[in-house]
Amino acid sequence: MQETNTIELEIKSEYFNEMLQSIKQRPGMYLGKCSITRLHSFLIGYVGARQDLGLPTTEQETEFDKFQEWVQERFDIKSSHSWNDIILFDSADERDALNKFFELFEEFNNRLTRLK
Repeated sequence: MQETNTIELEIKSEYFNEMLQSIKQRPGMYLGKCSITRLHSFLIGYVGARQDLGLPTTEQETEFDKFQEWVQERFDIKSSHSWNDIILFDSADERDALNKFFELFEEFNNRLTRLK
């Protein structure tokens, strides 16, 4: 008779912002190097993995979906470039762009907090 092991994971309902704070503190550990392009790729993988696992979108993830439009308005960009490309274009390099992302993300979250 074959024995099966079941692993139960406790999944926080709101983890997204906490995860970004961890990446901010140790970007090399999560991204390999300080790069906004790598952060963007990481987040695409994160969203894809959650979808593959059938996990519902959290409130923080839904709020982050508005970040693209907010960045376009903030930089007065009408094109369809992604938020990471817009920030990178306005930065000296990938590291500078990653630092700007976290500043902008904080500003974005503060605006959302004021609106609620």
